[in-house]
Amino acid sequence: MSALYMIIGTLIALGVLVTFHEYGHFWVARHCGVKVLRFSVGFGKPLVRWHDRQGTEFVIAAIPLGGYVKMLDEREAPVAPELLQQAFNRKTVRQRFAIVSAGPAANFLLALLFFWLIAMLGSEQIRPVVGAVQPDSLAAQAGIEPGQEIISIDGEPTAGWSAVNLQLVRRLGETGTLTLELQEEGGASRSVSVPLRQWLQSVEEPDPIAALGIRPWRPEVPAVVAELEPGGPAEQAGITVGDKLLRVDGVPITQWSDLVEAVRARPGNLVALQYERGGETREIEVTLGSREQQGEQFGFLGAGVKGVQWPDGMTRTISYDPLSAVARSFERTWEMSLLTLDSLKKMLLGELSVKNLSGPITIAKVAGASAQSGLGDFLNFLAYLSISLGVLNLLPIPVLDGGHLLFYMIEWVRGRPLSERVQGWGMQIGISLVVGVMLLALVNDLGRL
Repeated sequence: MSALYMIIGTLIALGVLVTFHEYGHFWVARHCGVKVLRFSVGFGKPLVRWHDRQGTEFVIAAIPLGGYVKMLDEREAPVAPELLQQAFNRKTVRQRFAIVSAGPAANFLLALLFFWLIAMLGSEQIRPVVGAVQPDSLAAQAGIEPGQEIISIDGEPTAGWSAVNLQLVRRLGETGTLTLELQEEGGASRSVSVPLRQWLQSVEEPDPIAALGIRPWRPEVPAVVAELEPGGPAEQAGITVGDKLLRVDGVPITQWSDLVEAVRARPGNLVALQYERGGETREIEVTLGSREQQGEQFGFLGAGVKGVQWPDGMTRTISYDPLSAVARSFERTWEMSLLTLDSLKKMLLGELSVKNLSGPITIAKVAGASAQSGLGDFLNFLAYLSISLGVLNLLPIPVLDGGHLLFYMIEWVRGRPLSERVQGWGMQIGISLVVGVMLLALVNDLGRL
């Protein structure tokens, strides 16, 4: 079922975002009097095609990894004299600038729409209450204690753990002071400072909350097995659904988090596992699996647990009326655009590992997971991906929309375009950069598998 969600989620995501991006180019080109020859969603062999009254060919192609709008242009093919006024290259710099920038602009508009819908649908947030603090961690050194709620980070309110994570992600790779506003259980609040030094600079797929040494508060979950990973250590050892786990190597297990902690500390070890089945206590030996996370090895059992109901007061529902949702959508779009640009800058400066770049495989996995989680999560994923597409396309790299815009700005300043030779060199450099980044992202994806 998850594979089906991944396929459908990816096709919907790419189809919607690519179509909207290319439609931005198409719509403005038409309004500027440019003749559009083809509007294609996907590359390669056409699967479906049709024509409109103005002769534009619309295509849905076999490879759904992008799209393009082909316009009448003397630089690509001879143009009949009566159609010269409809050629893209004959339009003013302002018109060409508008046509090219319309694609990324469409992606930002789409993100605004998705964030507006999400704000009105509302979301249930888990209060960011600290459950435990790792000894000698950054959080422990700053004086953060269990039971305190994180109400703001660097002055930005944090209504839930997702907001906490977002504010911490902004500080990745930085040196400085992180300021947290904490609220005690009694209602009093205080501020603490956490010193950062090149924080998680070279870490692949960082977990900033765990890196601070904070474990979020969770309701107690009985250590009763609810699901098993096929072929996992637990299943191979004979553990079945419904077994209650009691001890690992003699360490008492009172709730599921105790089991997770004990197992993670023993990667690849042979452990004695005591459990209860049908009122009878039994003991077996299990060879735990081992998985790498952030450069460290952690043990895993291959067993899952059934969730429990959160107590009243530990969650809050946040929603907006249609007008307030507009302001919220602009705020989130601006925040995520800045975060995307900041992350790219940090990668270029070496402050953030380039292994955090993701390619089509990771996008497909996240698309499937978000689609399976529900409408709100899927819309959130689409909004983030649309912003990423818009920001990346605006980078001043020839081949991308931003590269074309750079050429037009130079033409506007000089009063004449750059020579075809210079533009050709720029295109070759741009293609090399884009292909290089795509290969790096693909290698990162394969590494994660």
